[in-house]
Amino acid sequence: MGKGGGCVPSKKRQLPASTTVAGAAPSSSSAPRDAPEAAEASAASSAGVVGGRRLRLYIVFYSMYGHVEALARQAAAGAAAVEGVEAVLRRVPETLPPEVLEKMQAPAKDPALPVIEAAADLEEADGVLFGFPTRYGAMAAQMKAFFDSTGSLWEEQKLAGKPAGFFVSTGTQGGGQETTAWTAITQIVHHGMLFVPIGYTFGSNMFKMDEIRGGSPYGAGVFAGDGSRQPSETELALAEHQGKYMASIVKKLSHA
Repeated sequence: MGKGGGCVPSKKRQLPASTTVAGAAPSSSSAPRDAPEAAEASAASSAGVVGGRRLRLYIVFYSMYGHVEALARQAAAGAAAVEGVEAVLRRVPETLPPEVLEKMQAPAKDPALPVIEAAADLEEADGVLFGFPTRYGAMAAQMKAFFDSTGSLWEEQKLAGKPAGFFVSTGTQGGGQETTAWTAITQIVHHGMLFVPIGYTFGSNMFKMDEIRGGSPYGAGVFAGDGSRQPSETELALAEHQGKYMASIVKKLSHA
């Protein structure tokens, strides 16, 4: 994860003693000659540019019927709205054979959304949002298989300190909107990652009772029903909010 872009004074010469009064602006004649470089470094840091690149929020997901994918796209849109942060969408590999997916009437995957090539790609991320549907109150096997492939990253704690969050899809209101995220926390804890819930940062929308809405303080969510129900505007807005909120956290941590 990137560090803050503060400017380090040159060791080749001694900076002149400050003669400014606290709260007063220094004169141009007393400013060190490397002030333009310092200003550029400060501007790059505030914009979220670390090591010559933008901060990367990876959004890694599994979606069988498209509900989680819809949330992932909205989260990416929210993250992209934060200056200096790049949203990177990646699918995890499918583990079911095509003939089984056909019998389950699962639609074809969008080829424009690439599959993450290897778990090691997560090293490039400054933060990660994981999205997945529930299976009996826990993540789908496809996402679990991906986490199981991160052993080498765990061994060297390559992901330690990176912020991470979750968004989910369930079939019913009692189908695991909270437990699916809750049971997933064990995966990132072993990696030393920092769980970032959204809490109630979505404001009054978290308290609306006039419509069915997925999502919880753990993260965004959608109710899929029998698969025919599509994400509501509120569910999509919550996913977008989570992406933007997570991107802001990634940016703050990069300056620490």
